[in-house]
Amino acid sequence: MHGEYKVPGGKLVVADVDVVDGLLRGPRISGDFFLEPDEALAAIDAALDGLPAGLDAHEIGARVQAGLPPGTVLLGLTAEAVGIAVRRAVARASDWRDHEWRLIHEGPQEPAVHMALDQVLAEEVAAGRRPPTLRVWEWASPAVIIGSFQSLRNEVDAAEAARAGVDVVRRISGGGAMFVEPGNTITYSLYAPESLVAGMSFAESYAFLDDWVLGALGDLGVRAWYRPLNDIASDQGKIAGAAQKRLAAGAVLHHVTMAYDIDAAKMTRVLRIGREKISDKGIASANKRVDPLRRQTGLPREEIIERMIGHFRARYGLVPDRPTEDELRLADKYVADKFTTPAWTARVP
Repeated sequence: MHGEYKVPGGKLVVADVDVVDGLLRGPRISGDFFLEPDEALAAIDAALDGLPAGLDAHEIGARVQAGLPPGTVLLGLTAEAVGIAVRRAVARASDWRDHEWRLIHEGPQEPAVHMALDQVLAEEVAAGRRPPTLRVWEWASPAVIIGSFQSLRNEVDAAEAARAGVDVVRRISGGGAMFVEPGNTITYSLYAPESLVAGMSFAESYAFLDDWVLGALGDLGVRAWYRPLNDIASDQGKIAGAAQKRLAAGAVLHHVTMAYDIDAAKMTRVLRIGREKISDKGIASANKRVDPLRRQTGLPREEIIERMIGHFRARYGLVPDRPTEDELRLADKYVADKFTTPAWTARVP
C-alpha cells in the first residue's frame, strides 16, 4: 500500500506499508523532508511496524514521536504527518495527479445559481459522471452566503441587505457567513472524489486542499498560511475563508472565498456577526481584520485568478471544460426548488 501526504507549507511524506492480520508490516517512510540524525528514519519505521492498522493518524503520530531518538530534529514534517501518510496508504487514497482535473470558469452567475452548481457538480463527481473539477466563480450581484447551519436572523440584517441590494443565500456546506461583491471577491470550488482526502480528518483535509493556493499566493509575493480550522491568513490579516461538505455518495466539495477588495462599511451594515466580531476585538474597522489581495499584490483581480489557475495547472494539470446541458438543467431545478425558497434559506430561522 502506498500513501502520500504533502505537509502544508512543508515537505512530502511517503508511506509504503503492508497490512498483515490487521497490523502494519514492513513500513518504509521516505520523502523530501529533512531529518537528523539519520538513524531517526529507521526508528520511525520501527515504531510503525506492528501497530494496529486501524489507529488514526494522531495515534500513529504519537507512537512515532515516542520512538524517536532523543534530540531528533524534524524539518518539513511532523510525527503526525507520518501518521497521515500511513493512514492514506491503508485507505488506498488517491493523489492529485491520479486524476484528470477539469476547469470551469464561466461568466457571471446569480448567487442562487452558484449554490445550485456547487451541489450539482459535487453530486456528478460522486456519481463518477464528472472528473474532479476546479470551478472559479464570477458574481453577477452582491450577496451574503450563510453556512448550512447558521441562523438567518442572527447572521444577517435583512432590512440592511434589502436596502443595499444584497441577496441572501444559504450554501450546503457549514462554516460562517461570507459577504461578496462582483469584482471584489475571488471564489473557487473543488469537487473531488473522497479518495483524495481518504485517511484524513476534516481538519487535516482543509489544510491539504488549501495547500495549492498557498503556493499560488506565494508566487504572487504574498506570504500566506493555513490557520485552523478554515482560514487562509497573512501577516497583514485574513485573506480567505474555506468551507467543506462531504457527500455520502462519495465526494468532497471544498470552496474558498478570497477578499480581493472589500466595502467594509457595507459588510458590517449587512452582517450582524461582523459587527460583533469587530466590537469584541475593539477594532474600529473591518479592514483591520480582512486584508484584501488588491492591496497586497497591486495586481488586477483577473490577473490574480489567471495566475492561480496557472499554478494549479502546473502542479496537477487542468483541462478546460464547462457544465453539461444536463448539469445546467439540474442546477436550474435546484434553484427553483431549493436555493431560492424560504424553506431552505430560512431553514434555521
